[in-house]
Amino acid sequence: MTHMHITSWVLGFILLIIAIVLQKQGKAKPAKIVHMILRLDYLFILYTGGDLLAMYFSNIQMPMFAEAIVKGLAGIWIIAAMEMILIKMSKGKSTTSAWVQFVIALILVLVLGFFRLPLGLM
Repeated sequence: MTHMHITSWVLGFILLIIAIVLQKQGKAKPAKIVHMILRLDYLFILYTGGDLLAMYFSNIQMPMFAEAIVKGLAGIWIIAAMEMILIKMSKGKSTTSAWVQFVIALILVLVLGFFRLPLGLM
């Protein structure tokens, strides 16, 4: 399930980049289509992430359990930041605050997911 989760969020980042590029080129209709596909990918990200979180629920060890919950919340924060970036961009507003939130949440998720929690790399 870990590989499916990583694949789904990598796909999400690729779709985010494609939507941003299309929006900057002034192609609103294709950007909206890619945005809708990205929203479907959010569901897959949430499903696979929830399944990984359920593995921590089955074996509750307090420090790891708390970090898994924080990682899950930060993952939802990333999804919200991606939505804010695309929606603000489509409305012509500044996306600086959304990008800052995205980077902070991404760093938090990567550190917890790959280096702290047992289902990661280390």
